[in-house]
Amino acid sequence: MTTAAAPTLEDVRAAAAAIEPYLSLPTPLLQSPALSELLGAEISLKLEFATPIGAFKLRGGLNLVGRLSDGERAAGLVTASTGNHGQSVAYAAQLHGARAVIFVPEGANADKVAAMERLGAEVRSEGDRFDDCIRLAHSFADVNGMRFVSSGDEPSLIAGVGTAALEVLERQQPETDVVIVPVGGGSGVSSWCVVRDGLGSSSKIWGVQSAQAPAAYESWREGSVVTRPNLTMAEGLATGAGFELPLSIMRESLDEFVLVDDDAIGDAVVTMLEHQHLLLEPAGASTLAAALGNRERIAGRKVVLVCSGANITRAQLQSLLDSR
Repeated sequence: MTTAAAPTLEDVRAAAAAIEPYLSLPTPLLQSPALSELLGAEISLKLEFATPIGAFKLRGGLNLVGRLSDGERAAGLVTASTGNHGQSVAYAAQLHGARAVIFVPEGANADKVAAMERLGAEVRSEGDRFDDCIRLAHSFADVNGMRFVSSGDEPSLIAGVGTAALEVLERQQPETDVVIVPVGGGSGVSSWCVVRDGLGSSSKIWGVQSAQAPAAYESWREGSVVTRPNLTMAEGLATGAGFELPLSIMRESLDEFVLVDDDAIGDAVVTMLEHQHLLLEPAGASTLAAALGNRERIAGRKVVLVCSGANITRAQLQSLLDSR
């Protein structure tokens, strides 16, 4: 398989101009005195849940769908998602009058499924895991002559989500020492690498993934896409195989990649609620889990935690609170 060319800083700037009419940007960068005291570092939170779908993915969907040809949009879009990517495609498809079919795992986050349907998407709950949904979506797109939208191997998607990095590293806090980014497929963290490299910033970019779904981490370590068990409760991190394009960027530019257990992610959801009064979904809180597990390494430094999403269900939250 030929890997698509990685987006450039110029592509990210073009994406920022393309999505600006549809979003109130930039999203806030919030300094947190409470978490700074807890971690012994200068902690800021990039509130990427401050979008109409409650997640950073909307940036990518708007850029990608907006750049498709009229013919591709007329044929319709098909994708696989655990929730936030699907919302992004559904939102952008509705905006452009395109049909969207989204495959989600059985038992997917009910709030995210309802949001996709509210946005006019046809949601198909098929397959045990996200990776099953990718295969089903590919097949459906081929049979029906529709445009398959990958959640990772799309340069326009990566350029779109990279606009968050541009906001922080060029304007909100250029002097950042470390940025910690959640990793599922890797579109988010790879976009931060593209922007950091393009700007010539000295910031270090870290990725964080669940130890219960370490495919991207293991792919990064081994230098090729590998398949690993996908058992995490954090659906935003739930991938069983890496993606070629993000991996190629991460291999070249990612400074550090850490794994955290689901238990630590659950603790971080509660810690964020108690210390900052922000409610995040598990994937969005994974960056705090990584920071808590690496206090010595970030001590005294300016650290940005990317809070990628807030689409936690009441049942998920209750379960995390009850177990702690």
